[in-house]
Amino acid sequence: MNIAFNLIGDLILLLLFLAVVAIVVIYIIDIRQTKHAIRRNYPVVGRFRYWFEHLGEFFRQYFFAMDREEMPFNRAQRSWVYRAAKNVDTTVAFGSSRNLTTVGTPIFVCAPFPTMRKDSLEPKLVTIGQGCKHPYSTASLFNISGMSYGAISKVAIQALSGGAKQAGCWVNTGEGGVSPYHLEGGADLVVQIGTAKYGVRDHDGNLSHDKLKQLAQHPQVKMFEIKLSQGAKPGKGGILPGGKVSQEVADLRGIPQGQDSISPNRHPDIANVGELLDRIDEIRTVTGKPVGFKTVIGGDEWLQDLSDEVLRRGIASAPDFITVDSADGGTGAAPQSLIDYMGLPLKQALPMVCDKLVEAGLKNRIKVIASGKLINPAEVALALCVGADFVVSARGFMFALGCIQSLQCNKNTCPTGIATQDAKLQRGLDRADKSQRVANYASQLSYEVGMIAHSCGVREPRQLQRHHVRIVADNGMSLRGDEIYPNKQSAQ
Repeated sequence: MNIAFNLIGDLILLLLFLAVVAIVVIYIIDIRQTKHAIRRNYPVVGRFRYWFEHLGEFFRQYFFAMDREEMPFNRAQRSWVYRAAKNVDTTVAFGSSRNLTTVGTPIFVCAPFPTMRKDSLEPKLVTIGQGCKHPYSTASLFNISGMSYGAISKVAIQALSGGAKQAGCWVNTGEGGVSPYHLEGGADLVVQIGTAKYGVRDHDGNLSHDKLKQLAQHPQVKMFEIKLSQGAKPGKGGILPGGKVSQEVADLRGIPQGQDSISPNRHPDIANVGELLDRIDEIRTVTGKPVGFKTVIGGDEWLQDLSDEVLRRGIASAPDFITVDSADGGTGAAPQSLIDYMGLPLKQALPMVCDKLVEAGLKNRIKVIASGKLINPAEVALALCVGADFVVSARGFMFALGCIQSLQCNKNTCPTGIATQDAKLQRGLDRADKSQRVANYASQLSYEVGMIAHSCGVREPRQLQRHHVRIVADNGMSLRGDEIYPNKQSAQ
C-alpha cells in the first residue's frame, strides 16, 4: 500500500514538474513571439483569450451573446478586420448572421450581368485642391483617420505610417502635431490642426506661419485639415489624460509633462463661416497645399451659409475638402453625454452635406471625406453610394493593429500597447508585423469594395450611385437609395 501511495505521489510531483516546465516554455515562447500583442504583454494567460474565442464558435447556440450584439463594434465586424489584417480567408459559411429586416439596413442592388474581372478598373485618380500650388492627387479609397501621437503610442504611429505607405493611402496626424514617427514610414500625411493648434502655434497659442511653412516643406505632407469638431464630442476639444502626456508628447505639443491636455472647445479665431474661409485661405496661401475642415453635422442651415459665402467670394475661396464625421465616431476620451446624444450619424449627415454642395454647384470643387464607424467593405461602399469621394477610419486600423475593444483608450492601460504611453505595454507591438497588417487590411477592404461595385454592375467603386443600394424602411421593406435621398440638381 505504501509503495502504491509513493508511486502516486511521485507521479503527481512529476506531473506538477512537467506542468511548471510547460508553463515556463510557453512563457518564453510568448514573450519572444511578435505576432500577438496580448500574448507578448500577458504571457501564458493571454492564450486564454484565443481559447475562449475558439470555444465560442461551438457554444454559440447555448448563450444569448451573438456575433452582432456587441457595441460599439460587434464580433462579426471585428472578426472581418482581424482576418483581413492577417491576410487569411475572409469568407464565412452557412449564411449571413445579419438581420436583413432591421430599419436602416443597406442592401446593395446586384446587377443581372455583373462586371467581369477583365472589364473592371482600378479606382480613379481624384485631385484635391485643383487651384492650389501643390494639389494632391490620389486614387486611395480608404485612408487612416486622425489619431494623435499621445492618444496612441509611437509604435502604433510607426506601424500605421509604414503600412499606409505599403497600401498607398494617407495618414491623418490627429491634433497632436507631426511627430518623427509619422514621418518615418514615408506615407502621405494630412496634418490636422486642432483647436489648440498643437504643432503649428507660436508661444502665445496663435497660428504660426513659420511652423506651417516648415511642415509644408516635407514632401510627405499633402494637405491640412482644420478640425472644427469630432464625432464623439462635438462642442468639446481634445482630451488627453495627464498619464499619457510623456515628456516627448509634451514637447511636441508645447505643454507641461504629466498634466491633462484639454483643447479649447472651438478655434477662438473662427466664430463664423467667413472666418473659417479666411483661415482656410490663410493656410492655403502660406503652405501652397490643399486645406479643408472636419466637422460634425447638427443641421443644414450653416451649410447653406457656407455655400452662399463661397459663391459670394468666388469658387476659389472654397475649402478643398470637407471631412464629415459621424456622431458615433471614436475618441480616446469624451464626456458620455456628448458621445451618446450630440450630433447626427453619418447616414443622415453625409447625404445632407453632399446635397448642399450639389445644389450650390460646389460638389466637384469640394471633395467629401466620410468618417465615423466605417470599418468593413459594405459601410465604405454605402458611403461612396451616397456621395463620398474618400473614406477614413481610425478604429478599423486600430483593430488591424490588434485592438481588442477593451475600452481603455481614456486611460494609460491599453493591454495591446496601442493607446498607451506605457513602454512595457507598447512592447507587445511589433512594428514590422503590424505595418504589414495595416497594409493587408487597407488593401483587402479596397478589394472587397470593388467586389461590391462589380456585383452592382459598375467598373470601379467611385461609379457607385444612390440607386445601387436599397435601405430597409419601417415596414420591413426596402426603398431605393435615391428615393430616400433624392439626387439634387445643381442651381448653377
